[in-house]
Amino acid sequence: MSLPRRVVLACTSAIAPLHQGHSTGIWINEAQHPFNVFRQAGFEVDLVSETGQWGEDWLSVQPDFLTGKDRENYEDKSSEFRTKLDNMLTPDKIDATRYGIFFASAGHAALLDYPDAKGLQDIAIQIWFRGGMVCSVCHGPAIFPGIIDPATGQSVVHGKTFTGFGTQGEEDMGLAATLYKWGKPWVEDVAKALGATYAPAPGPWDAFHVVDGRVVTGTNPASAQETAEAILEVFESL
Repeated sequence: MSLPRRVVLACTSAIAPLHQGHSTGIWINEAQHPFNVFRQAGFEVDLVSETGQWGEDWLSVQPDFLTGKDRENYEDKSSEFRTKLDNMLTPDKIDATRYGIFFASAGHAALLDYPDAKGLQDIAIQIWFRGGMVCSVCHGPAIFPGIIDPATGQSVVHGKTFTGFGTQGEEDMGLAATLYKWGKPWVEDVAKALGATYAPAPGPWDAFHVVDGRVVTGTNPASAQETAEAILEVFESL
């Protein structure tokens, strides 16, 4: 049975102060770049957050990070990507049997809601159980503890290698003190707790991704496009 050529692109629903009083939410290109890659490959893509709420990460829409056609596409309220954002679905609107890929986009806010996002986690579990893929970028691995493989009773990443935004990057950004106050596991903590191996990029901001079976992960915003491209390569081999 061939897998459906449809993607659940998960988005954080959390909004919290982080960047000198500015809020974190979705890191826009971590959703936008994979969206573009999947759509150009002919996949249907639905954006889903746990509550249907979303907010942009302030830093992600600053001129150094959102430029050119990416900015035009995001600011165009009639573009397909922006329309999907503004009409964000909730998990109860999704029939997981119709999808072959679960992709967790991120932003620091994902650390807050992904660990308890039972609706998103259940979708991912169903996709995995049917032979589909569970993937993420940057802080997306925060969702992995709740994505349990029914065959093993362990997280789908148990015994696997994955990447995401590491501790060095948090410290380099000067965000560690705030993140400690959140009391949520960081990406490297998640790997350790789940019996997985964390693979760091050569540098926190270098594009880097890891393929381990049906789990494909990227380190940071710069990795989002290549991670999506790697996901498609694996998908076509399933």
